Amino acid sequence: MSAPTTEALPATSVEEPPDTGARHKLTAVTGLAALSLDAMASVAYGPEAIVLVLAAAGGYGLGFTLPVTLAIAGLLAVLVASYRQVIAAFPDGGGSYAVAKSHLGRRTSLVAAASLVLDYVLNVAVAVTAGVAALTSAFPGLYGDRLWLCLTVLVLITGVNLRGIVDSAKAFIVPTVVFIGSILVLIVVGLFRDAPASTEAAAGHASVLADNATTVGALLLLKAFASGCSALTGVEAIANAVPSFRAPAVRRAQHAEIALGALLGVMLIGLSVLISRFGLQPVEGVTVLAQLADASIGHNIGFYVIQFATMVLLALSANTSFGGLPVLLKLLARDNYLPHVFGLKADRQVHRHGVLALAGVSAALLVFSGGDTNTLVPLFAIGVFVGFTIAQTGMVLHWRKARGPRWTGKALLNGLGALLTGVAAVVVTATKFHDGAWLIVVALPLLVVAFELVHRAYGRIGERLGVGRIPEPPHRERSLVVVPVSSLTRLTSEALTAAVSLGDEVRAVTVCHPDAEDRAATEALARDWALWNPGVELVRVPSECRTLGRPVADYVRELAVTDPGVQVTVLIPEVEPAHLWQRILQNQRGAVVAHAVRRDTDAVICRLRFRLD
Repeated sequence: MSAPTTEALPATSVEEPPDTGARHKLTAVTGLAALSLDAMASVAYGPEAIVLVLAAAGGYGLGFTLPVTLAIAGLLAVLVASYRQVIAAFPDGGGSYAVAKSHLGRRTSLVAAASLVLDYVLNVAVAVTAGVAALTSAFPGLYGDRLWLCLTVLVLITGVNLRGIVDSAKAFIVPTVVFIGSILVLIVVGLFRDAPASTEAAAGHASVLADNATTVGALLLLKAFASGCSALTGVEAIANAVPSFRAPAVRRAQHAEIALGALLGVMLIGLSVLISRFGLQPVEGVTVLAQLADASIGHNIGFYVIQFATMVLLALSANTSFGGLPVLLKLLARDNYLPHVFGLKADRQVHRHGVLALAGVSAALLVFSGGDTNTLVPLFAIGVFVGFTIAQTGMVLHWRKARGPRWTGKALLNGLGALLTGVAAVVVTATKFHDGAWLIVVALPLLVVAFELVHRAYGRIGERLGVGRIPEPPHRERSLVVVPVSSLTRLTSEALTAAVSLGDEVRAVTVCHPDAEDRAATEALARDWALWNPGVELVRVPSECRTLGRPVADYVRELAVTDPGVQVTVLIPEVEPAHLWQRILQNQRGAVVAHAVRRDTDAVICRLRFRLD
């Protein structure tokens, strides 16, 4: 027989290159779309945070919107340059957590992890409230129901993530491009207008401009700067996911970081120019972005397109937390800093417990804030700045240890970033402390303490279990199986069959109560048992109280005392109905016995399911 030749094979099977998995990774463009949603969406509430602070100084104070924004853009440039260095230094990703773990110690890495947890949670709450604010700005009649709208959106996002539906990066491109394009068109059109095209969106809404205007001092400007820095959230996201990019991953991630910084800077500065150009004043119930769209484009279809695009992008930016936080919780659980249940995946490959925990805490924040974005933004900024400061400080130590080419300049750049973000964190905490920032001041150390307590608990459990040590070889012990019974049925027969297969000795146990009716039932069971003669002893356990679990547990404990060398197993037979609704018909006797035995003894519990087909 002649050897097969390649001519018999399809040409594609010979020439097709092997799949290396690169097509499943991000390019600079798809990475920008998938990982910049938090940062891009922040232009919906960042400029508004600045305006609301400066409104305390009246119309004169609003004139400082552009200078404050330029200062924030300068900090953005520093952060982008710094995170380009983080990407190069830590190509395996991890951002502030990885930097802190390598250079600042375990405790500081936990602070970074806690700040990331708060960042993810607050991102959901802020994104949902800001998205609903965009909706109510277009349809003012919904403003009174904004809290319920926020909770509804949160339930929808949670439901999607529990089903395991993960949108690809390509799916993010369309809403991202629509949003960026809309904002850029808004800015360009607005720059060519001498007066607002429309003020219909703000008509009839009360102004929040202060009547008793304060002076514009350094503290007010610092407060506006710190509040506006909430627009910098998400700058670190690309550095957290460098391994997700195609090779060369570092270069592609750096290009995406630069593009993010450039687009975000242009949008922030452009919107601030328009705020000053139109003399815009903040009003209750209408976002600053909605007023700018109204003034630049007019109250037409373009206005509603911008509001809808803003709402969609903010909803997608909230969805990124549902992808990021459960993974972070899994890593912390793997390192024994959180319960291991956060490391489990459901059938749809979803970290269900992480998703539900995020949804629960986010819902509490929405109720706490009443669905108001401006209540949550200062809280958002604190956790972000803590992570920024830790990352930049760790990078200073990184360059000092590495001492490579031009390490001094790199260290100075990171040091400047750490100083600026640290000052911003202190200022926003001090100025917003009584407005809710105390919550983050309390929550951050409490999270770190919780991580430590969980870690110590797992350490004690590991010591008791001998984790990391070779255990003694297994040996066989005499086994005794106890089967609780209350009547003579097929279920009883199935349970005893399983018991005699498992143990050296089997005892059926029935609990006897002193009531006349119960005594008669017990005597009837004893007579039927004798006639049936299954070869298993029926033990009567008396109980003065009408309880079931405790007498069985007391009997098992007595067995362990009288014969300490025996391995006792309690086999609990239970009926499993054919339909879910029929479970309400069960008496739950098995659950009661299992709970008592587990609580009061060291016996093995085996629950036998008898299926009713």
